[in-house]
Amino acid sequence: MTQLIKTRFAPSPTGYLHVGGARTALFNFLWARHTGGQFLLRIEDTDRERHVEGADRKIVADLRWLGIEWDEGFDKGGSNAPYVQSQRLEVFRKLTVKLLEEGKAYYAFETSQELEALRSAAEARKASFRYLRPEKLVSDPDQAEHARRQGKPAVVRFKNPLQDVTIRDELFGEVTVAAAEQDDFVILKDDGFPTYHLANVIDDGLMGVNFIMRGQEFLSQTWRQKLLRQALGFDEPRYAHLPLIMDMAGRKLSKRDGDVEVFAFRKAGYLPEVLGNFIALLGWSPGGDREKMTLAEMVELFTPDRLSKTNAKFDRTKLLAFNTDAVAAASEQRLVDGFADYLSVQDQGGTGGSPASLIPANDCEMLGRMIRANHGFRTFADLVAKCSVLFGPDDAYAFDEKAVAKVLEKNGGAGYAVLAELRALLDKADWTEPALKVLVENYCQRKSLSMGQVAQPIRVAVTGTTISPAIYDTLLFLGKAKTLARIDRCLRQKA
Repeated sequence: MTQLIKTRFAPSPTGYLHVGGARTALFNFLWARHTGGQFLLRIEDTDRERHVEGADRKIVADLRWLGIEWDEGFDKGGSNAPYVQSQRLEVFRKLTVKLLEEGKAYYAFETSQELEALRSAAEARKASFRYLRPEKLVSDPDQAEHARRQGKPAVVRFKNPLQDVTIRDELFGEVTVAAAEQDDFVILKDDGFPTYHLANVIDDGLMGVNFIMRGQEFLSQTWRQKLLRQALGFDEPRYAHLPLIMDMAGRKLSKRDGDVEVFAFRKAGYLPEVLGNFIALLGWSPGGDREKMTLAEMVELFTPDRLSKTNAKFDRTKLLAFNTDAVAAASEQRLVDGFADYLSVQDQGGTGGSPASLIPANDCEMLGRMIRANHGFRTFADLVAKCSVLFGPDDAYAFDEKAVAKVLEKNGGAGYAVLAELRALLDKADWTEPALKVLVENYCQRKSLSMGQVAQPIRVAVTGTTISPAIYDTLLFLGKAKTLARIDRCLRQKA
């Protein structure tokens, strides 16, 4: 009988979800769904120095925004609860005691200063530091407690059998770590919290995880986990260590290359289905030259044998092109929903008052009008850049000096003259697109002016810049009273 595939994503709550973590979650989700297996979400918060309060909820929100849902785990429950490692300390303690009682682990009492001195000595010899096992091993918890009372740390180290360890990886094949490169590593810290290796192995074993996809940086540590699994009697899972994600300069992707969290792309106005599609191509290919896929199509197509061990490059230009194409192909309702979501997150972590906050996020009719008026936009941020000024106070926007000089003041203030004449005509106009179109076109013909010579002065007057939606859309968004008030303000500032 074929074993049911069970994968997991086990992030540390240190902030928003990084795109590398999102890729790990996505691949594990796709493989579980493809095989009819299960996908689990676990929060690994044993590194208390890096722990950020509330980060677990941010990660959950990022995953669900991408369309990634789990069968059991954090925020959902299941038969293996709890799914937060800091709530499972007693589980880790009991199995650590078992290792101590079986002679597979021991207490160690070196201070950080003593360990640092040993590292410095190894460095002076130009040798790699390896912890040397004490001649007398202590497994009695009373002795450990006695040492603590004397002010010494008491950690638990795994008693390594010191044998070559071979890991079988789906991408990299067999990877062997020689016994000479290993040592006795810490599995339980002095504060009672487990190290990553112990907690990870115990939880994967108890929760039935049998297929692990994660970043390539973990491959060099996997020998420790294999030894711990053997010592604890857990089955070995299958591994697929994913290639690194690099920037376009060939460096490991980091904040120096711009925002790298999923939330940053949500806040920048990308569609979640586009970002998920793009992330899936960072180390995986469905075959052929196919690139554009829905989440359901990725579930159908995903298999680990299509993963690459070549480092992936995060091409922001390609991502923007993906989003531009998706926006052009999407229904208006999908774009309205996406735009509303984009607006909903603009002031998170800020103080409010962003340009996006001026736009009525709950007015779906207005959002639809903005989308129709800005055909060809690339991200939702483009809509805000073009339209937000139309929703603010009539006296709050600034006039761009270069725009004023080029459009209004040039040729003896020709632009101002156009505005003064149009002001009177607009005051008497019906405020509909057909009526405004006839008015402006007749004025252009009568004055022998091009549309640009008329539309641009209006645009600068009512927005402060030369950038806005088409001029008739701009006037309709503002309405008659606001348009006239803004033209009056512009003419006053000339004087």
